[in-house]
Amino acid sequence: MTEVGPTEAASASLWEREDEVAEVVRAIDTLRADRASSGSLLLIRGEAGFGKTALLARTRRIAEAGGCTVWSARGAETLRSVPFNVVRQLLQPALMSLLPEEAREYLGDWYDVAGPALGITEPGERQADPQGVCDGLVTAVRRLARRDWPLVLLIDDAHWADLETLRWLAAFAERLDDLSVLVVVARRPGEVGGEGARLLEAVAAAGRPAAVLNPLTPEATAGLTRATLGGHADAPFCREVWAVTGGNPYETVELLAKVRDSELEPTEAAAAELRALNRSARGGGLVARLEELGIEATRFAWAAAILGTGISVGLVARLATMDHDDAVRCAHLLRNARILTEPDPANRQADDGDLVFVHPLIRSAVYNSIPDALRTAMHGIAAQIITDSGLGAAMASRHLLQVHPDDDEEVVEQLREAAREHLAVGAPDAARRCLERALREPPLPEVHARVLYELGCATLLTAPATTIGHLRSALGMPGLDGDERVDAVFRLSQALLHNDQLQEAVRTVEAEAARHRDGPAKLRLQAVQFMWEGISGEAVSADRSERLAALAATCTGRDNSERALLMLRGFDALNRGESAEEVAEFCDRSLVNGRLAPGLGWTDTEWGIELGLMLACSYLYTDRLDRADSLCTEALRAYESAGWSGGHLALAHAYVGLGHRRRGRLREAETSLREAVRLAERVGRGLPLYWTATCNLVDTLLARGHVEEAWEIAEQFGFAPPYPSTIVVPDPRSVRGRLLLAVGRTKDGVNELEQAEKAAAARGRHNPVLVPWALDLARALATEDPSRAARLAVDARRHAERFGTDTAIGEALRCAAALETGQRAVRLAAQAVAYLEASPCQYEHAAARVEYGIAARSVAELNRGLSLARSCGADGLVAQAREVLETGRGLR
Repeated sequence: MTEVGPTEAASASLWEREDEVAEVVRAIDTLRADRASSGSLLLIRGEAGFGKTALLARTRRIAEAGGCTVWSARGAETLRSVPFNVVRQLLQPALMSLLPEEAREYLGDWYDVAGPALGITEPGERQADPQGVCDGLVTAVRRLARRDWPLVLLIDDAHWADLETLRWLAAFAERLDDLSVLVVVARRPGEVGGEGARLLEAVAAAGRPAAVLNPLTPEATAGLTRATLGGHADAPFCREVWAVTGGNPYETVELLAKVRDSELEPTEAAAAELRALNRSARGGGLVARLEELGIEATRFAWAAAILGTGISVGLVARLATMDHDDAVRCAHLLRNARILTEPDPANRQADDGDLVFVHPLIRSAVYNSIPDALRTAMHGIAAQIITDSGLGAAMASRHLLQVHPDDDEEVVEQLREAAREHLAVGAPDAARRCLERALREPPLPEVHARVLYELGCATLLTAPATTIGHLRSALGMPGLDGDERVDAVFRLSQALLHNDQLQEAVRTVEAEAARHRDGPAKLRLQAVQFMWEGISGEAVSADRSERLAALAATCTGRDNSERALLMLRGFDALNRGESAEEVAEFCDRSLVNGRLAPGLGWTDTEWGIELGLMLACSYLYTDRLDRADSLCTEALRAYESAGWSGGHLALAHAYVGLGHRRRGRLREAETSLREAVRLAERVGRGLPLYWTATCNLVDTLLARGHVEEAWEIAEQFGFAPPYPSTIVVPDPRSVRGRLLLAVGRTKDGVNELEQAEKAAAARGRHNPVLVPWALDLARALATEDPSRAARLAVDARRHAERFGTDTAIGEALRCAAALETGQRAVRLAAQAVAYLEASPCQYEHAAARVEYGIAARSVAELNRGLSLARSCGADGLVAQAREVLETGRGLR
C-alpha cells in the first residue's frame, strides 16, 4: 500500500478530500502492481478554487514516493489559441532529455510527423495531416510510456487546453486498455463549448466516473479556520467564514491569510468584517489592492497577465517599459501581496519563467482590469517582442489575435506567416483563426484575394461549406491570376465535392475552362471537369465519352494534364466495358517509367487522390494486378510515411484490400478492409471513402461465406440506400443485392439488382466485372423467369467478351453454366474453369472448380476446388465442397 505522510495530509486545500486522495492511491497502487495492467483515467471536476491543483500536486507526491515517473502539464486561459501547447508541455521535457537520434529511435516513422508539433524538429515541406499528427502523438506517448513505466500523466485546467491537445487526449484515452499508464485530468465544469466540450466529454467517457469536488462543509471550514488562526476561533466566527466563502477552499485560505495579516481577532465580534476582507481578495477588491501597491507594480502585474506564461522579470520589464531595478522591486511587492509567486519546483514547466500567478482567478482578475485600449496595445508590443526574439510568427500570433484591426500591412503578413507555420505542424484551426483575423485588418486590395485563397485552403477538409464562400469571394476580386487562379478553381471544385455538390463542381470548372484560350491552363481545367464527371454516380451528358476520347487522342503524356486525361480515358473505357487491352494501354501511357509522374503522386495536392485511384481501379479490373498492387502499396507507404492517417490512408487500405480480394486472398482482404473501415469511421460516415471501405468489406465477407457477419456489418455501418452521388467500386447496389439474396430476401435482392441495372444503364456502365448486377440477377431469376435469366446471361457474356479478360469471360460462363443442366452445364462449367485458371483471380477460379466438380460429379475436381478454396480463405466454398464430398452421391 502506498504510504501518505502526515505532513501532506495537513494541506489546507485538501480538507475533506480524503475520498479523492484514497482513489488516487488505489489507482497508483494498481498501476505499480502489474506492468501488464490496463491503463486508467481519473477525471477531477470542480469549480475554481476547489482544490483541483492541490489534489494533482498531492497525486504527484504520492506517485513519486511510489517510484512512478510523473509528467505534468496545464492549460492556460491565454494560451487556448496556441496549438499543441499542453501536450507539448507534457512530452517535451521527456523528449528533450534524449539525444536527437534516441528520440528518432523511440518515435520511429512518427518522429517527422509528430516532432514538429512537439517542437523537437523542423516541419517538412508538406502540409501536415492533423489526424496523422494526432496519431503520431498517441504513438509517442505509448512508446515512451513503456520505457518510463510506471508512468502518471497529470493535466491541470484541461478546460483551457488547446483543441489540438484535446483531440490527442481523447484519442489516447480510447486506447488505455492495452497500456499501463495512469492519466489524471482536472477541469472546471462548463468553461468550454463546441468542439472542446465534445472532446472533454469523450475523455470523461473513457475513464471512471468523475470525482466531483464539493465545497467545504461548515465543520471542515471551522477546522481549517482553527488550524490557521488558533483553537480560540469561536463558532460564530467560523460559521461566518464559511458563509462568506461559500466553502470555497481557495477563498477560505485567502480570507484566513487576510485575517491573520490584519491581526483580526477570530471572534463573533469581528465576524462582520469578514465580508469586506473577502472582497479585497477578489475581483474589484483585488484590483483596488493592486492599485495600492503603486502604478509601477500595477503595470508589472498587467504585463505579467498579458504574457500569461513564461513570466520573467526581464521580459515583463520590456513589455511594461520599466528599468530592471524597478521591475525587481515590483516583483517583490507582488509576491508579498500574494498576487505572484515562484513556480512550485515539483510542478514547474519548461516555459514557466521566474514567476506565476498565485491562482488563475487572480490572473483573470488582473487581466480583465486592464483598460481595453491599453490591453490591445500591450498585446501588440508582446507580439513584437516575441518576433524580435526570433521565436517565430506562430508564437507571436496569440497576441496578434488580440490586437484591434488597424490597416497594418505588416500585421497581415505576420498572420499569414503564422498560418503557414500552423499548417506545417498540423493545426489548421489555428491557421484559420490567423487568416480570419488578417481579413479583419484588412489586407491591401492586391493581397486580399490571396488571403481568402489561403483561408479556403486551410479550411478545405474541416469546413468545406465555409471554404466555398472564401474561394468564390477570392475568385470574384482581382489578385489571383494564371496558375494561382486555376488552382483556386480546382480547390473550389474540391470543396463543392466534399460538400456533396458534385454537379456544381463540374459546372464551376466548366465555366472557368470556357474563359481560357487553348493551352495548359485550359487543358488542366478540362481534365478536372472530366475527372469530376468520371466519379459521378449520376447520368452525365451523352457525348461525354466521345468528347473525352477525342481530347485524349491528342495526348501523348508530355505533361500532367495530358497524363491525367489518359488516366481518365482509361477509366471511362473500363466503365463502358471497352477492350481491356486498350484500357491498360491508356493507363500505361499516363505513367513515366512505369510510375506516377511528379505532381501526380499520392501526396501531391495539385490533382488529388482521385486520379491515382482511377488508375489503380483500371489495373485491378483489367487483371493487371501486379501493377495495381504496386500502385496501392506505394499509396499506403506514402501516406504512412507522410503521417496522413485520415481519409487518404483509409482509401489506401481499402484499395489494398480490393487488390487482395481480386487475387483471392480473402483473409488478407478482410484485414485491410477492416482497417479501412476503422479509419473511415474516424473521418465520418456518409463520405464516398466510407462507402468504398464498407462495400468492399461486405463483398469480401460474402466471398468468404460469412453471410451473417456481412449482414451485421451492413446494418452496423449503414450499407443501404440512399447511395452516394459518386461512383463506388465495386458497385454498391450490386453488392447489396447479392447480400439480400444471400440472407434469403430474394424479392428485395431482385429489386435492388434491377435498380443497379437502371443506374448502370443511365451511366453507360456496361462492364460486367465492375458492375456485376446481371450475373447475380440472372441466377436469382433462373427459376421464376428463366427466359429473362437466359437473356441476361447472354448479354453479360457478350459484354464480357467485348471487355476480353479471362476473369470477365470466365465469370460469364459460370453464370451461363448455372442456368443449364446436364452435359451443357458441364461443358460451360469446364470452359469457365479454363478461363479462370488463366486468370489471377483465384477465388473465382476456386468457385468455378467446385461448381464444375459438382456438375461433372468429379471427386478430383471437387478436391482441387476444395484446396483452392482453403488457400483463399473461402470458408463457404470449403463447406459446400466438403458436404458434396462427404455425401458422395453420384460422384465418380
